[in-house]
Amino acid sequence: MKRWNQLFIRQGFIVEEKGLNSFSCFQETEENLAFLMESLEKLAVVFTYEIGMLDVLSPVVSEDEWLRVMDFEFRGRGEGLWFRPGQEEPKIKELDTYISGVVRHLNRLGLHTKGCCDGHERRLPSISFADWVDMEQVVKVLQAAGANRIHIRENRITIGTPRIQLLDVTEKLAKIRPHWMNENFEFITKQFFLQQLEECLSIQGESGNEDTIRQYVVEKMTPLVDHITVDSKGNILAQKNCGNAQGPVLLFNAHLDTVEEISAARTIMKSGAVWSSSEGILGADDRAGVTILLELAQRLDSIKFNGKVKFIFTVEEEIGLVGARKVDEYFLWDVEAAFVVDRRNNGDIVTSCGGYEAFCHQRFGEFVEDVALSNGLDGWKCTRGGSSDTRIWASHGIQSVNLSVGYQNEHTDDEILDTDACYNTLQLLVGVVNNARELRRVVRSIQMLESPVGGRGLKKA
Repeated sequence: MKRWNQLFIRQGFIVEEKGLNSFSCFQETEENLAFLMESLEKLAVVFTYEIGMLDVLSPVVSEDEWLRVMDFEFRGRGEGLWFRPGQEEPKIKELDTYISGVVRHLNRLGLHTKGCCDGHERRLPSISFADWVDMEQVVKVLQAAGANRIHIRENRITIGTPRIQLLDVTEKLAKIRPHWMNENFEFITKQFFLQQLEECLSIQGESGNEDTIRQYVVEKMTPLVDHITVDSKGNILAQKNCGNAQGPVLLFNAHLDTVEEISAARTIMKSGAVWSSSEGILGADDRAGVTILLELAQRLDSIKFNGKVKFIFTVEEEIGLVGARKVDEYFLWDVEAAFVVDRRNNGDIVTSCGGYEAFCHQRFGEFVEDVALSNGLDGWKCTRGGSSDTRIWASHGIQSVNLSVGYQNEHTDDEILDTDACYNTLQLLVGVVNNARELRRVVRSIQMLESPVGGRGLKKA
């Protein structure tokens, strides 16, 4: 369920939440505010508006209900789109429902529009721009916000993203600060990653009480994958078919639970790239891993990969790998390689538990090292480590590794997270997917070797 703040933002209303369901509206135009309040009245929502502050007193409605009110007949017909310096902002009421937020924020960032259509599920969404607009800037910010398959023709673009996903694009565009426009694509995508990381670190979910973080992850993952379910134990299982889906089957895994509750009174303290908690645990074990996988899922459409990607977000990992042990075996039958993101430090590729229980063959670990090196990610080396969900996937005969995500001193008040190292792990996983054909060759060569473990090529590291 979206919050009121999200429903407003995803339609392009520029309001700032100052407290629970209390919004500052000083940056919004009178005409757009009138449309917002008119829409709330149609839903019989109780609210007050006084001196630029909107307070919504009714429970939030579903986005489907919200869209039924917003998507009225003949919406999008009008002169509300044109923007000329010195004149008023675009009128949301006169823009197509699913693209209004995208248009609003492009104009906010100085990328002025003069025509749009959300496609009405009959054709691709499109936007045309004023002659002076830098179209490379347009593509940069839209791709960073998750819009894929953008085609440019003069000062007009079409977007291959389904129109319902344009609402997600809007939510990310709303977070872009104007000064980011002077930075490159990688800088913008990293800022989105850091914002999502901070959100994940702020959600409760100690072992056995993962409901809130599970709901958050399901909501984020659902539009990004083909299938998603929550199993009887509470694990999230998701799958996306990429390209022709005939290539390797890769599994990516993180755990939802923290070892204890996150202090409600704490703040996240930032010293450059290093984050810590003012009180209690930070929760980077394993919210860092969760964030990495959410971002990886968002990037899959932009990676040229034929195969299947599976995600498992497990519960109760901290109290004995409970969730991973309960995953239905059928979900793992076709998996060729597993990548767990739940290791302290920077640059560790954990290939065994204590050096005696192998997670993968030496060749597989070396493959991951090579991917890191070829992508300019220094310092990644195979090593032994401790227990993690990796043990479970390896016990099924799957070539598996556990990768560092940058945290230290986990489970203590002194926990810290190197966010640069965390982002590097995401880049490593993108590199793995980009090298999936070589991964399959390595795995198949391992399978041809004699192995003392289950016939799928595991060997002590």
